[in-house]
Amino acid sequence: MPDREILRLEAVDFVRESRQILTDINLTVRAGERWALIGPNGARKSTILSMCGAVTHPTRGSVHVLGRKLGRVDIRKLRESIGHINPRHPLRSPLTVRQVILTGATGTTELMPRWRPDDITQDRVDELIQMLGLTGLEAATWPTMSQGERGRTLIGRALLPDPPLLLLDEPATGLDVAAREQFLTTIDGLHRMRPDLATILVTHHLEELPTTTTHAMLVKHGQVYAVGPAQEILTTDRVSECFDHPIEIEHRADRWQARTLVRDE
Repeated sequence: MPDREILRLEAVDFVRESRQILTDINLTVRAGERWALIGPNGARKSTILSMCGAVTHPTRGSVHVLGRKLGRVDIRKLRESIGHINPRHPLRSPLTVRQVILTGATGTTELMPRWRPDDITQDRVDELIQMLGLTGLEAATWPTMSQGERGRTLIGRALLPDPPLLLLDEPATGLDVAAREQFLTTIDGLHRMRPDLATILVTHHLEELPTTTTHAMLVKHGQVYAVGPAQEILTTDRVSECFDHPIEIEHRADRWQARTLVRDE
């Protein structure tokens, strides 16, 4: 059902140590929508994403994720239905590609002691390894993987439980240009294979947006500056005002580019 509501933030405020972090955040995400959450450093994009991921609770307002209201639901159970890709994944052990993906079944960073995946889960891992172009790398360990290989492995980990919502927190961090383009191609392919999957991608670089992006929210000083269809929101005027800098936005071949706007004297 393409109009199914996946996520809703209503009049959300967040206060930490008497400091107002977020003010009046409103956002509704439906199945199949691919959102970009954009703003300058310190705009509190990741704080908003943590609400979407049922990690942080609002001080005021309400957050509904997959039809469940935060504060009235088993958070651990809810998080099992949310895929979360964080390039700063805090893994320290030399787990293999296969093992890292398997941790998506338990929602843990390390493999659970004495836990054994069933045949259905193992088959799902095989499917993801093939889909993400990781065939032949199953035995590669986390310390020896490139950033691009880690990124694709984390996508597999996030997708293992087949979640309806996927969150990506600055997923291109640390990637060179080639690895970034490969990663974005993977995300675009994922959107085509899972047209009902809702995604929210946080970034402050418009060049890091997949071609399949449908909606955008600009965030400034912990408040929503503009929200709506991506091509209506990611304009020269709106982005320049959000970042307090003259930025020319170009949309070509379904990709965005940004550069300093040089005005005629």
